[in-house]
Amino acid sequence: MKSLRIILLLVAVAAFTTINAKTPKKRLADRIGVCTSVGNAAIIKAAGGNHVEENLMNFVMPDKSDAEFEKNRRAAAQSVLPIASTNCFFPGEIRLTGPDFDIEKAAAYTEIALRRAAQVGIKTTVLGSGWARSYPEGFSHEEAERQFVALMKRLGAIAEKYGVVIAIEPLRKEECNFINTVQEGYEIAKKVGSKNVKVNADIYHMMQEGEGPQSIINAGRKYIANIHIAENTRTPPGTNGDDFTPYFRALKKIKYKGNISIECGWSNFEEQLAPSIKEIQRQLAIVYGK
Repeated sequence: MKSLRIILLLVAVAAFTTINAKTPKKRLADRIGVCTSVGNAAIIKAAGGNHVEENLMNFVMPDKSDAEFEKNRRAAAQSVLPIASTNCFFPGEIRLTGPDFDIEKAAAYTEIALRRAAQVGIKTTVLGSGWARSYPEGFSHEEAERQFVALMKRLGAIAEKYGVVIAIEPLRKEECNFINTVQEGYEIAKKVGSKNVKVNADIYHMMQEGEGPQSIINAGRKYIANIHIAENTRTPPGTNGDDFTPYFRALKKIKYKGNISIECGWSNFEEQLAPSIKEIQRQLAIVYGK
């Protein structure tokens, strides 16, 4: 009997090894996608990308009926690439801080949003929403933080129910007056204390705020859930030759396992996309090797 158990154990180990040998983990250079409509999935795939990051308000449509969402659900099912994540979480009229803060309204909206996100396989929802998150002049920053932490605790529970991560996105001061750096986002996420509330590190916003890569290292793999990238002028990577390798070194140091999504302005999407992906891959190769 003991010999039989040993044989069965060896067979199981061999099977596990074989399965894992056939499905190697993708390199970060193979986990590059684009913030755009799922309708562009074929273009992204042809250019060497591996996922779409959709606009939550436009695609998941939490303010619309399930019947209206069905068309988009079918589009996701038929897409040649997965919709791995979303951005543009909240509309401006749902206030996340300030005197018009409404936690019940935000929670009801999120319940619909994440239920539908889970239906189409979306794993990460980026929460930038600068207008919704900003508080008016004269309002207490400390009170805004208290409101937002309470909100994210509530939304984190919803996210856990649907197996989705909400990634708080720090935004440059020109776009929002609350949570402008990855370090601030990390400190907020720690206060929330939910495994489903993490941080999106947008390298464009980091450069705009003069924030170096150390904040990524401080947050670590436990908190960095998603990466956005664009040059300092919001142009596609490779346009002006911006050097992203210091940030990529930080990602390597924390053994980052998530995706990179290009979020920039395009003058010609189809012509610029492949060179942009190749430039990111070139710089990743400098850091990670071929």
